[in-house]
Amino acid sequence: MAAEPVSANPVLPDAQWLRDLIRDIPDYPKAGVTFRDITPLLGDGAGFHRAVTELVDRFAGVQVDRVLGMEARGFILAAPVAFHINAAFVPVRKAGKLPWAVVREEYQLEYGVDKLEIHRDAIHPGERILIIDDVLATGGTASATARLVEALGGEIVGLGFMLEIGALEGRLRLGDHRVESLAVY
Repeated sequence: MAAEPVSANPVLPDAQWLRDLIRDIPDYPKAGVTFRDITPLLGDGAGFHRAVTELVDRFAGVQVDRVLGMEARGFILAAPVAFHINAAFVPVRKAGKLPWAVVREEYQLEYGVDKLEIHRDAIHPGERILIIDDVLATGGTASATARLVEALGGEIVGLGFMLEIGALEGRLRLGDHRVESLAVY
């Protein structure tokens, strides 16, 4: 089945099963913010399996050479996606965590500024890259990761997220890239 075009307001199938496994924590990390805690989902074997399987299914038929996951919760989802589709896994780390030559990208967080790094040899020109993370909020982390991929000559075939906070419009920061989210809040 072909993917729907990228849009600011995606129409998604029912994802109540996923919402039922996400814990909402009001006023964290600051007043007025509701934190979407994925640890109950990770602690539910069937739910975790379904989330990974549904991310894989969203990109069925797409050739992928490497799956990138951003520190830290993105690692948890990206690694099993990569394993399932027989692709390499590449960690995207916060600054200062990688021991070899890196490419670095600064980005805006909801609450400040941070930097991401990737090893210079993690992606080769022309490789097809799938980016996976737990939550798409403002799009800062995802867009910084996309810039790292493009700086190394990789071709982004899609970005997949378990959750998306629609009101923050992070999808709009990702340009024309294919974006798939299992649930939009």
